[in-house]
This record gives sequence, structure tokens and C-alpha cells, in this order.
Amino acid sequence: MPPRRRTDPLAGRAALAAWHADPEGTDRATRATAVRHTLDELAARAPGNSVEVRVPPYGVTQCVEGPRHTRGTPPNVVETDAETWLRLATGTTGWAAALAEGVLRVSGTRADLSPLLPLTREEAR
Repeated sequence: MPPRRRTDPLAGRAALAAWHADPEGTDRATRATAVRHTLDELAARAPGNSVEVRVPPYGVTQCVEGPRHTRGTPPNVVETDAETWLRLATGTTGWAAALAEGVLRVSGTRADLSPLLPLTREEAR
């Protein structure tokens, strides 16, 4: 059974488009909707519970098949800020570049999400 989406896909796509058009001018609510939408999309494309993706303060999801995490800190974690996450999700920033810049923190053997990104077909500007 696919994960339940927390964000209406139409509202999420609209928020993501608004962010993509003006990343610095996007208000907090629109940015939050865009982040939650892309986290939902990631969970739908890579269902599972072995990796936890955190984008504080906007959202968190679990994804990728594998051993299920149930207590304490998960062994496979990806954490970043909203701007970096949305750039990764839209392909305007690459996984390796975000790691090199130190804006993406990963731990665990399953935490490399680069094969799953970008989540959209929007072209980088």
C-alpha cells in the first residue's frame, strides 16, 4: 500500500512552482507546502522505512525499502534545510555538490538518495 500523502498534490505542485520561480521571495507557508509535497513524492517513489529524511522545521518522511526502524535514532538519516532540499528535489543542486558544501548531512549505508533525485522534471535555471 502506498504511503498516504499529507499534502494535496495540486497544492504541492503549485507551491513548488512558486518556489522555483522565486526561491528567495517565497513565503514560509508556500515553502512548507513545497517541502512536504516533495517529501510525499519521495516516499511514494521509494516506499519503505529504512531511511529517514528530515527537513526541519517543515517535515520528515521515511522511505527506501530495507530493515524497518522502530525506536531511537534511525541508522540511516538524511537531514538538510528547506532550500537545499528543494534544490535537490528539483535538480538545481546535485547530491555531491550539497555534500561538498556541507549543507547535506547523511549517515548510514542506505542514506545515499542520489539515484532517486531529482523528483521533478523541472529544468534547472
